[in-house]
Amino acid sequence: MVVMNRVKILLLESALELVPREIWGHPAVVKNARRRGKSPGETLLDLSLHYHAVKRLKDWSKRGRPDIVHISLLNALESPLNKEGLLETYIHTYNGHIIFIDPSTRIPRNYNRFTGLMEQLFMIGRVPPNAEKPLLYIKTMPLGELLDEIGVKGLILLDEKGEYKKPKDIVNEALKERYAIGIGGFPHGSFKDETYRLADKTYSIYQEPLMTWIVVSRIIESAEHILNIL
Repeated sequence: MVVMNRVKILLLESALELVPREIWGHPAVVKNARRRGKSPGETLLDLSLHYHAVKRLKDWSKRGRPDIVHISLLNALESPLNKEGLLETYIHTYNGHIIFIDPSTRIPRNYNRFTGLMEQLFMIGRVPPNAEKPLLYIKTMPLGELLDEIGVKGLILLDEKGEYKKPKDIVNEALKERYAIGIGGFPHGSFKDETYRLADKTYSIYQEPLMTWIVVSRIIESAEHILNIL
């Protein structure tokens, strides 16, 4: 029997960050920042805008994809599971920041508005800036500390190299054993060693890599059936 509990999804090592200092002077970065009336360090790193600059960075193929977080959050926060108060979603970024999200948050559907919101969040630390209870806020903390803070017993990591398991069985295990479910928020490559070390279980739902938002949607859909929402 499933214990009624919230499903806790973590987007891990997400490709969401401000433009790092080492490429502030790159022409592509400068041009985009000037067009938007901002300094380079106040803009999100975006592979579609900064491709040649991003290629100079360590792990460049894992970085500069805010759209992955955008689409995944739209899937998660607009889901019946979230509307029923049975989902918690957290963003863990490549650089080790954690974004805490109030389930009532309405993420902008327009990508440009979303990037502006994320830039404000990274610069100020909370959205809205002066709210007593912000919809979004950001902290720098180790992933293991986050797991403790959100009250889970451990982490189920979804990775194409893991043991195959159906999404419904993964959700059942997560609910019964109080595990968070970690999904990669980056386009290519593998998790960092420290992320693998934190995982109690590593499963795959398909034999090939899937885009983050597809995995998010499969986990949420399975949870909605298990919890008799749909």
